[in-house]
Amino acid sequence: MKKKRLLAVALVITLFASVFAMAGCGRKNDDAADNSEYNGKLVFDHSMELEYAKLFSVDYYKGGYKMITITNRDEDTSVISKETKILIVPEGMSTPEDLPEDTIVYNGPLTNMLVASTPVVSLMNASGCLENIKLVTSDRDSWYIDDVVKAFDDNKLTYVGDYKAPDYEYIVAAAPQLCIYSTMLTSAPETAEKFKELGITYILDQSNYEEHPLGRVEWAKCYAALCNQEEAAAQVYSSQAEYVNELSKAEKTGKSVAVFYITSSGKLYVRNAGDYVAKMVELAGGDYIFDDLNTDKTGTQAMEIESFYDRAKDADYIIYIWSMGGKPSALSDLISYNSVLSDLKAVEDGNVWCTTPDFFQISDTIGSMINDINKMMTADDSVDELTYLIKLK
Repeated sequence: MKKKRLLAVALVITLFASVFAMAGCGRKNDDAADNSEYNGKLVFDHSMELEYAKLFSVDYYKGGYKMITITNRDEDTSVISKETKILIVPEGMSTPEDLPEDTIVYNGPLTNMLVASTPVVSLMNASGCLENIKLVTSDRDSWYIDDVVKAFDDNKLTYVGDYKAPDYEYIVAAAPQLCIYSTMLTSAPETAEKFKELGITYILDQSNYEEHPLGRVEWAKCYAALCNQEEAAAQVYSSQAEYVNELSKAEKTGKSVAVFYITSSGKLYVRNAGDYVAKMVELAGGDYIFDDLNTDKTGTQAMEIESFYDRAKDADYIIYIWSMGGKPSALSDLISYNSVLSDLKAVEDGNVWCTTPDFFQISDTIGSMINDINKMMTADDSVDELTYLIKLK
């Protein structure tokens, strides 16, 4: 009797297992049928959610297609068109007809790219896309990202020469699916022209034109879409946005900050008020001392030392950009550039901080950098080193 009951139970379990298996197979077949319905067609499904990034979008279509659109801010249309469209065609699906003119089409995730921008590499690395990069234009010893250095040591990354004069023969042989350059390529139109001549497809990263610093971080989502790593990129972004969200709840520090560097030839440059570094200071709760300087421009502005002193003499803090000009290791090194610097309030108070070498190489931790700037202004005098800032003594 007991054996019969056990046999009955076994039969019931087997029956249910068969039903579930059939149901599962049915769903799989239904999904396949759904995908075949959209094969070769672009039927809009939804767009990627973005909070601050304005210069790219990702639209998702039924059947797994996705279209990445990049708005190019550069005025030189001989180097790049005003808009770049990239269609990713999923495995097993065909390319739709009647695509917008000049649409770049790829099958499946891109696995062989050349990236000539260290911030872009940092974004892709943070999203788990480093293995999709095979070629770079910065040599091993210039990197401060441990994963990138390891990739070199493991022979997974190859240096192909300076971005202005890469090894074209090697690049052609390596056959990268896509080259991602910074907008600095516009200063080397001959390189862009050579790429066109050789049939090498490239795009220009526009993250440096984003108005909000977190917009730069959000570009991780754009590049993750090339590699099917959108979820990881969303997590990268949200972790950095959390720093800024928390700081937005705090009171302003009331402290003023000057950001500058001096070149080896003695020229002094400050960040424009429209630059993302100036906005990082503001998001950190500080007041950028040059808040009226070129409010509509990113990047830097040359300034005479006397003019700089007149504007920055009462700034509470100084952030010196170590990687862009001289590389002081002590306060005396900074003062040696020009004796007038010794009379700055921040110098007299010992509130001069220097960026770490990797500060401008990475974009995936901008929220953490903003948090460091806040700590610089709010920590007690015993704190002399943060993740991205070091106090000069």
